Amino acid sequence: MSASIVVGAQWGDEGKGKLVDVLASKADLVVRFQGGANAGHTLVVNGVKTILHLIPSGILHPNTLCMITSGVVLDVFGVLDEIEKLKAQGLMKKAENFLISDNCSLLMPYHKILDVARESHLNKEKIGTTGKGIGPAYEDRTSRRGLIFSDLFQPATLKEKLERALQEKNVLFEKIYGQKAFETTELVEKLLQAAEKLAPHRCQDTSHLILKAIKGGKKVLFEGAQGTLLDIHHGTYPYVTSSPTISSSALTSTGIGPQNIKQVIGVFKAYATRVGSGPFPTELLDTTGEFLRSVGKEFGSTTGRPRRCGWLDLVALKYAIRLNGITSLAMMKLDVLSGLDRLQICTGYKINGTVVTEWPSTLNELEGAEPVLTELPGWKEDLTKINQLNELPRPVNQYLDFISDFVKTPIDVISVGPGREQTLWVKPLFNT
Repeated sequence: MSASIVVGAQWGDEGKGKLVDVLASKADLVVRFQGGANAGHTLVVNGVKTILHLIPSGILHPNTLCMITSGVVLDVFGVLDEIEKLKAQGLMKKAENFLISDNCSLLMPYHKILDVARESHLNKEKIGTTGKGIGPAYEDRTSRRGLIFSDLFQPATLKEKLERALQEKNVLFEKIYGQKAFETTELVEKLLQAAEKLAPHRCQDTSHLILKAIKGGKKVLFEGAQGTLLDIHHGTYPYVTSSPTISSSALTSTGIGPQNIKQVIGVFKAYATRVGSGPFPTELLDTTGEFLRSVGKEFGSTTGRPRRCGWLDLVALKYAIRLNGITSLAMMKLDVLSGLDRLQICTGYKINGTVVTEWPSTLNELEGAEPVLTELPGWKEDLTKINQLNELPRPVNQYLDFISDFVKTPIDVISVGPGREQTLWVKPLFNT
């Protein structure tokens, strides 16, 4: 048995897509377990860039089965667009290589309009939503007003549930947000057309297939979206995403027990970034921050928005390790730090005159936190051509050792560039 979970250990955008793509070459099954099209995984293979929002990163490997489970909110038309683009690249030649759970929530066009309308009516309290309709779609699931994937294949049920959902939505659109009401018949027609194209990808019981694969000795990889610090329960609420992003979410979404998981891999960048509003103790509003943004190409793959950049925060990373039960760390974008004379790492927060080394329990404390920084030497060498661990400059090893010792978790994967081949393995993962 080899079942592993890959999670983001920061505020998202850590580079999970690249790691999953690399690991997927050895995987039999890659499972996406939460989030929606607000996620963006950028993959670079032989110089060709592919951006995925819903379909698991393993889809670039022809012999890997990819699956979306019930914890995901599925943008029906968005996933069709991704399928068409992949096929245009000569990928995803077999429909059976990509399966969607019957119990997966549907994200509708009206969810996107409601998302944008709500955000535009906020002032200083803007969350920084991507406008992809994720929050409203999860709301409908929780309030039992949502539609699920199996509804697409039952026209009468689809129409009935859609009418019920739009009763409330249309009142909000017309009376509060000044938007045009949705017409049920037209939307039903479009959804039924989409259903015909998506029918080959339908799976009635993904939980059974996943457990069967694990028990049969297959290699199963669970892929999350966003990051730990954006978790709806444990992140910087209310500046969070609308779903649970930590490792336990993989179990609830897929319907398998924790005894089936062998390892949890936490992905983090060699520095820190955040998109949208919310506290960010190590944020750099200076030339160093601009350097990280420019060299690291820190612009959202979903929205194109510039990301806020700052020093690596080990208090936050230690918190992510605790929440997820992370057994191995994967550091991405180490090459971006090349050229900086000195590096700093956050090892604590000063809050109301007291230094703490654990994640604060309240948003107010975090917003007022002053980072306690430790300085380390930088390096000038270009790391992107390095393909052996023993070729790393001494200051790089000092940086890696300091981090691993502080958080008491091994860094087993190091990325020194966007390509698959620009990956260094301290310890093989997902081999057995």
